[in-house]
Amino acid sequence: MDAAFGAILILIVAVVAWCVAGEGAWGAGLTFLCVLFAGLLAMNFFEPVAGMLDTMGSTVQDYSDLAALMVLFTLFTFLGRLATDNIAPTDIEFHAAVHNAARWLFGVGTGYATMAILLTALHTAPLPRNFIGFTPEGRNLFDVMAPDRQWLGFTQHVSEKVLHTGRVFDGPKFNMPGTDQEYWPSFPIRYATRRQDLAAGKKPSALGGGIGSGAAAPSGPATQPTF
Repeated sequence: MDAAFGAILILIVAVVAWCVAGEGAWGAGLTFLCVLFAGLLAMNFFEPVAGMLDTMGSTVQDYSDLAALMVLFTLFTFLGRLATDNIAPTDIEFHAAVHNAARWLFGVGTGYATMAILLTALHTAPLPRNFIGFTPEGRNLFDVMAPDRQWLGFTQHVSEKVLHTGRVFDGPKFNMPGTDQEYWPSFPIRYATRRQDLAAGKKPSALGGGIGSGAAAPSGPATQPTF
């Protein structure tokens, strides 16, 4: 694993944590929740939105998934923070020790969540399958942790258990011998294949294309919002 790539991820966490912690304990807590919900909403809607962008032409199609995910995440974060500022414009006072601990805890949490979402977005970028130390099946944070897969797992868990509507994010089911039906996520596989095809100058295969562009894994991941 490229140490420089891991250092970039840590830098993202540090910068976001520093900015968010500067808002104080109350503001940092609200920002953390806004980023968390904005990420879930973006993951929920970006593929249908990408499908609409695909109709704009082949030039846009390669970037539609990445653009949709990043624009939605930014938009939902901004709207969430704007709403919380208007609903709760006054900070709540805390003991100094609690204040400092909370603002840095929420700051680092926000930084890690932001980094994980951005790392997940790299899966959808029209870049080579492996690039600058990024590998879809690897632990991309110093070969120790996989924040992108953690975020994908969290998103799937929320759609399956918390905001259950009958649809599960990236949740095709396969029957394995001797077991009940299990969800087998295909997000990293589909997008890795798509990037590999693009790098080779080939038309992206059905397995590798984004859900928004009409492609699907064998059992068909959800192509509609899951919650």
